[in-house]
Parts: sequence; C-alpha cells; structure tokens
Amino acid sequence: MKRLPTGWDDFERVIKGDYYYVDKTRLVNNLIQTGSAVTLFTRPRRFGKTLNMSMLKNFFEIGSDPSLFDGLEITKNKVICNEYMGKYPVISISLKGVSGLTYEEAKNKLAAVIATEAMRFSFLEDSSKLSERDKALYEQLVKVDDNGKSRFDLPLDVLSGSLYTMTELLNKHYGLKAVVLIDEYDVPLDKAYIHGYYDEMVELIRDMFHAAFKTNSNLAFAVLTGCLRVSKESIFTGLNNMKVDSISMLNSGETFGFSNNEVEQMLAYYGISENKDEVKAWYDGFRFGDDEVYCPWDVINYVDDNISGVTKEPNNYWINSSGNDLVREFVDISTKETIEDLEKLVSGEKVKKSINENLTYRDMDSTIDNLWGILYATGYLTGIRTNDNLYDLWIPNKEVRQIYEENIIKWFNKKVREDASSKEQFYNAALSGNAEEMEGVLNGLLFDSVSIRDTYTRKYLRENFYHGFVLGLLTGFEGIRSNSESGDGYSDIMILDRGNKTAAILELKYADSDDVEVMEKACNAAIKQIVVKKYDKTLIRSGVAKNIYKYGISFNKKLACVRINEQ
Repeated sequence: MKRLPTGWDDFERVIKGDYYYVDKTRLVNNLIQTGSAVTLFTRPRRFGKTLNMSMLKNFFEIGSDPSLFDGLEITKNKVICNEYMGKYPVISISLKGVSGLTYEEAKNKLAAVIATEAMRFSFLEDSSKLSERDKALYEQLVKVDDNGKSRFDLPLDVLSGSLYTMTELLNKHYGLKAVVLIDEYDVPLDKAYIHGYYDEMVELIRDMFHAAFKTNSNLAFAVLTGCLRVSKESIFTGLNNMKVDSISMLNSGETFGFSNNEVEQMLAYYGISENKDEVKAWYDGFRFGDDEVYCPWDVINYVDDNISGVTKEPNNYWINSSGNDLVREFVDISTKETIEDLEKLVSGEKVKKSINENLTYRDMDSTIDNLWGILYATGYLTGIRTNDNLYDLWIPNKEVRQIYEENIIKWFNKKVREDASSKEQFYNAALSGNAEEMEGVLNGLLFDSVSIRDTYTRKYLRENFYHGFVLGLLTGFEGIRSNSESGDGYSDIMILDRGNKTAAILELKYADSDDVEVMEKACNAAIKQIVVKKYDKTLIRSGVAKNIYKYGISFNKKLACVRINEQ
C-alpha cells in the first residue's frame, strides 16, 4: 500500500518514494493549450500549488527523468510529450520563505533564494557559449566570500535583474528559451505589508518581474502561483501578456484541489469508503470556477490519521497551516454589521457582497468591504458570482465553520465590544477635560492595532490617517464636526454637546519622533493653532457652548500624546 505524502510537495520525491499521487498532470496540457506568456494561478493555501509547480519543473526541464510520468495522464498525449518534455532550461524558485521583520532581512532572504537557484547552473562557469562578460554576470549571482562560502547580500541592481540574467545566460548556453516558475509570489508582499516595508518590497519585486517577464526574448513562458491576485498597478505594471487564473474563473478544468471522484478513489484505496460522507461534510465545498473541490491537505491528513490509528475523528488541519494575519488586519475596522454578517454565515446563511479581486496590500484594510474579498481568496469563504462583482458567499464546510466559531467570531466580537467601550470613554473624557484619559484610550487602541504602517508616507498623509482614526472613534455620537470652518480657519475635529453647553476642539499633529518632549512640543503647537486661529470664536458668539476644551494631540507610529489648554 502506498504511503501518503503528508508534508511532501516535491514531485520527484513523491513519485520515486512510491507515495499516493493524485494525478494533476493535465495542468501541463492546459498551459500549453492556453499558450500564455505569463500565467498566474491564485488559490488558497494548501491546495497543491507547490506540488504542481514541482511537477511542471520535472516535466519541462532538460535532463529530468521522463519515467517519473509513466502511467500519468499527460503521457497519453504523445505530441506534447515529444515536443515539450525535457526540452527547456527551467528556473524554479519559491518565495514562501522570503520574510523578515525588516526590508533588509527580507531582501537578503530573496537574494539567498536567487543565489541558491543560480548555483544549480554551475555549468555556466565553463560554458563555451558564454563570453567573459556573461560569466562575470553569473559570478555576481553566486559570489562567495574569502572563505569560499556563499554570500547572499546581492547588490540591489543585481538582485532586480537576476531572473532576467539567468534566462539570458541559459538561452545563450542551450540556444533555448527558458521557463520561469515562481511559487508563492505574494508571500514577500504579505510579510512586507504586515511589518511595514511594503513600498520597498513592491518596488523590488516589480523591477524583478518587469525585467524577467516584459518583452524578454529569452523567456519561453512563466508560471506564478499565489494566494491573492495583487493589482497589476502595484506589482505587474506593464505586463499585458499575463493571464490570471483565479478561483472565480469558469471552465478552468480545475487542477488544484481534489475532486469528489479523486477523494472517493483515495478512500476506497485505503479501505475507508464508509467515511466519505464525513470527509465531504468536513473538507469539501470549495468552489473554484465551475468545480467543487476538497482541500488536499485536509484529506491527506485525515486519511493518514485514520489508517495509522492516530484518530478516527475529523480534525481541523487547515487552521494551523494557513496564515491568519490578513484576516486579523480587518479586526480593527470591523463594525457591528460585520459581526452580524459573520454570524449569518456561521448559521449556514449566504451573504451577498461585492468582491474586488484586484487588490493592493497598501489599500487592503482601507475599508471593511475588502474583508469579503480576502475571506473569499484565502478559502475562508467560497461562492459564485451573481452579477458583475457581486457574489453569493458562504462557509464551505464544517472545518472552516469551526474556525469561525472558535477564532474569527471571537476576534471580531472582542474588538467591537472594546471599541464601543473605548469610544464612549474617549468621548466623555474629551467633554470633561480629561486629557490623560483620552491619551490612555488612544495609546491602548494604537498598541492593539496592526494596521498602522505610515513610516514611508508623507507627513500630511500620516496626519490624514490619524485624523480618520480619531474621527472613527467618534462615529455614532451627535455633534461631531470634521474640518469645519471655524474662526480664521478649519478645525480638525470639533465635539459639541448642546445639552450641557460643552465643546471640545481637537487639533492633530504628527510628531517627528516618539521622544516625549518632541511629542509635547507638537501638542503645544496644535493648541497654539487653535488659539491663534480662534477656532472657538463661532461657539462663543453663538452661545452654544460655555465650557470649551482645547486639545493638542500628537502621534508617532503607535504612540499618542494629548495636552489641554482650558478656558
């Protein structure tokens, strides 16, 4: 009996190790028939993207073992096998591990991936087809230090042009255009977004892709996989030769995930066909285009646990293998309506939402509406398009529903409760002259927030961000004015409690550092602006407020400072 490939995503190892393999080689035929220069497949995590990319590498690469495909579906097409199998130099990299707390750390990891792949082509050092200049370009990719150890701190220009350089050198050596395979292309962008160096990483990846994929005469074709379809404007600038195959595409002949027939065959092979209803209820239900599919990771782990005697009960395997950071990003901007929609989904209902598949990480959490697109793209929801960008969405199966019940609903509920309490506390503090309490509320919320990445934006944009942040705290209360004409200018935010004839004027500034003195200086400048520009003049003349509190509020990243000047 074949072993199950639990955790293995290397095609050669799966085949030679006599592991159970669900045949997805028709993906080769699909790619060739489509004929696109660049194809991007977007699927949720753990749906077989990496194994498929490894399969493609083994099929197309010069020198690969053709016996790996014996008995598999693609070998029935003799024309394709004769013309394409083992006929290309292949560059194959995964960006799954390209992450870091800083841009420099992530850049070096990307350089390590490039250098490691370039080392596979060491024959280029002795190639008679390459000039000395060509060999010097290759040496830049695989340079070593004085001790003979590889160095992965490639210069930025070398790193940006590395994929192009490899295609050019391989083309010169073989006289054949190269195939480029990039798995999990969006992971570096995801991590950069989370840790605050998104703009720099976008520029690097954009330059790398532009050089490799746009009008590159050394390229046969390229295939990319990822979780999200990141907007062309941010990363695929100018790539008009790219075909996107997303989970909403119809008639795609699904080659990611397991079909019902494939799962039934696997259960029968391992003698547990009686469990098919349970497996279907827990792990089926994902809809990719016209096809309904199971999550392969779940099915393989379930069968493995059953036949090995670990457990006979269905488990939630996906939650620990799929990143939740993107979903958590939206907790900070969730509303009561969000919770109501999530509870409808958990109860088995559908929700109708507009889905934008062309997202940029920069604008990801600019609106709660984008939450639904993220949940859809990452597999937390599935659905069908009903009209233009409107989709009917629902939870695909019991496993994902359990994730909502035990994790997602709790995250959002907790935040909504905290926000309701914090909003009231902040509002009351502002109208009672309690600057210390206002500062405490702001710092608590900023500390918990994971969506403040303003380091690389201009100062006025930072102030706009915090203006919206404070204004959001005051949503739902009466008497709130933003950028209203007052005195000799426009006050940032004004709160008016007509019943108690009390008002608060809030002027916001972004401080140049988190030093206490610098932040206090910014607060005092804000208070001075309120006084000099007489933002309280209208309130005084109209007699609607007798007590007027003037606050200067400064921000720096996750810190706030609040000072008051009472009259």
